[in-house]
Amino acid sequence: MYRSVAAAAAATERGGLATDSGELDYVVSLDQVPCWSDAEQRSSLAYENDDPSNFSDPLTASSSGAENGANGSVSRFPVDHEINSKIYLWRGNPWNLEVDAVVNSTNENLDEAHSSPGLHAAAGPGLAEECASLGGCRTGMAKVTHAYDLPARRVIHTVGPKYAVKYHTAAENALSHCYRSCFELLIENGLQSIAMGCIYTENKNYPREPAAHVAIRTVRRFLEKQKERITAVVFCTITSSDTEIYKRLLPLYFPRDKHEEEVALSKLPADVGDENGETTIDERKIRIKPLPIITPDFPKSTMTRVEPPLSDAGLALRRNSTYLDSYLDPVFMSLIKDPDQRRMEQWQKAAQARNGFHFSKLLGFGDLGGPPLTAAEEYSLHSRYLAKANNLTLSEIADMKIIYRGGVDSEGRPVMVVVGAHFLLRCLDLERFVLYVVKEFEPLIQKPYTIVYFHSAASLQPQPDLGWMRRLQQILGRKHQHNLHAIYILHPTFGLKTAILGLQMFVDGEAWKKVVYVDRLLQLFKYVPREQLTIPDFVFQHDLEVNGGKGLIVDPRTKYVYPRP
Repeated sequence: MYRSVAAAAAATERGGLATDSGELDYVVSLDQVPCWSDAEQRSSLAYENDDPSNFSDPLTASSSGAENGANGSVSRFPVDHEINSKIYLWRGNPWNLEVDAVVNSTNENLDEAHSSPGLHAAAGPGLAEECASLGGCRTGMAKVTHAYDLPARRVIHTVGPKYAVKYHTAAENALSHCYRSCFELLIENGLQSIAMGCIYTENKNYPREPAAHVAIRTVRRFLEKQKERITAVVFCTITSSDTEIYKRLLPLYFPRDKHEEEVALSKLPADVGDENGETTIDERKIRIKPLPIITPDFPKSTMTRVEPPLSDAGLALRRNSTYLDSYLDPVFMSLIKDPDQRRMEQWQKAAQARNGFHFSKLLGFGDLGGPPLTAAEEYSLHSRYLAKANNLTLSEIADMKIIYRGGVDSEGRPVMVVVGAHFLLRCLDLERFVLYVVKEFEPLIQKPYTIVYFHSAASLQPQPDLGWMRRLQQILGRKHQHNLHAIYILHPTFGLKTAILGLQMFVDGEAWKKVVYVDRLLQLFKYVPREQLTIPDFVFQHDLEVNGGKGLIVDPRTKYVYPRP
C-alpha cells in the first residue's frame, strides 16, 4: 500500500497529498520534514525585504503591544530553542507522516462522512468500526483509536466548535480545549509525537486566521509545561492559504531569535489567553480581596478568650459574628469594578460625545465624536461585519457598480475602483452597502493595494458625511489603513478637497494623507494603466467637458475620446 520512505521526497514535492483513490502511497518520516528551528526553514520563511509589516493583521495589530515593545516589555512568548526544536510545519495530510499519533477533525458522531477527507480510506474499514463503538464525542473533547493501516500508531479524534461572532470567546476556548485534549490523550497513551491539521471545518464557519492563532498559542503553552514528554508537534496544512497563515503566525509564538521576539511584541494580539492559551474575560472573574490587617486598639488582656457556658453557646456565636463583622473590609468578596457600572460609564461618555458641541458638526461634517476604538475592539467589529456579509446575498449593491475590482497599478498592486456618481444615497441601504464594502475589500487589504476614485459628476449626488466615513474606516480596521498605498481621486472639486481636509483632521491622518489628486485621465494613466481599469462612459465625457479637447483620441470600446497618452 505504501512506497518506501526513500520515495517520500518526490511525494513531498507534490505537496504531500493523497492519491486520487484516497489511499496513501508513501510514508514520510520526521527527519524528512523541515523543523521550525532549521536554518533552511528560516531562510525559506524569511520576511520579504526583511519587513515584518508584510504579515500585519487586524488581529495582531495592537497599538498597546507596539508601545510595550518600545518600552522594553518582557515578551509573552520568549525564544525557547528547546521548544522550537519540537515544532514542524509541513504541507500535506497528517496521516502520511510516520508519527505516534495523528489528529482527525470530525463531528460529534465520529462518522466517516464528517471526518478529515481521505483519512478513513487510507486507514481502512477497521477505523470506522471502532469509531462507531465509542459512543460519540462532545465538542472540545477528544477520543483515541488504533490507526490500522496508517503509518501512525494511534488516531486522536476531536470535535471542533461551530463559530458565531456572538459567541466568539466560547468558540475560541472550545477550540483551545480541542488541542489540549489531544495532547492529554497523547501523554496518557505513552505517545510522544503528533501530527495535526487545522481543527476546524468550513461548514462550521470558523475563520482560518483566528483559528490558527488559537492553535499555535495553545500548543506553545502546553509545550511550556510538558516539553519533556513530547518530542515533536507537526502542524499540517492542506491549502496554500493555511500554509501562508502559519508561516506568518509561527514566528509570533515560536520566535527563533531576538529579532522575531521583538517583532512579536508589536504584532501579537492584546489578548493571548491565560497560561493554557484560553481567552479570559475580566467581567467573569471572581475578584476577592484579602482581609485587612487591623491592629486592635484595646489592651491585650481584653483579648483573653473566656469559654461561655454551654447554654450560652448560641448567643456567644452571634456576639462573635458581630464582633468579627467590625473587622471585615466592606468590599470583601466584591468586584474590583462592576461590569454594568463600567458599561454605563462608557455609554455616558459616548452620550456626552454625541450631545456635546463639535466643531465638525458646525461645519456639516457629521458626528465625529465618541472615544476611539482599541485594536481589539476594531478587530471584533470587523469580524462581526465580515461574518454577517459572508452570509448575505448583496447582489443589488453589486449591480449598482459603486465599487468594483480593477486590475493592478503600475507597480503591480491590486486596484479597487470607486465611482462617486453611482452612490445614490437616497435609494441605498447604507448598512448593506457597508457589508458589501467589507466583503469586497477583505481579499485586497491583506497586502498593499490602491484605490481609484472617480469623482466625475459626483457633486450632483448627495454624499455621506464624515461621521459615516469614520465609522466605515473603523469597521475596515487598521490593516486597511496600513496596507493602503494611495487613493487616486480623478476630477476633484473644491468641496471634495475640503471634505478630505476634514477627514485628515478629524478621522484619520494616516490613510487620508495618501490622497493624490488627478485632474485629467492622462495623469491617472501614469499611475494605473488604461487597460487595467474599467471606466464608465460618463467619466470620459466629463473629462472632455472639464479639460477641453486638446490632444484627444477615440476610445475604441466606448467611442468616446480621451487625452492621448
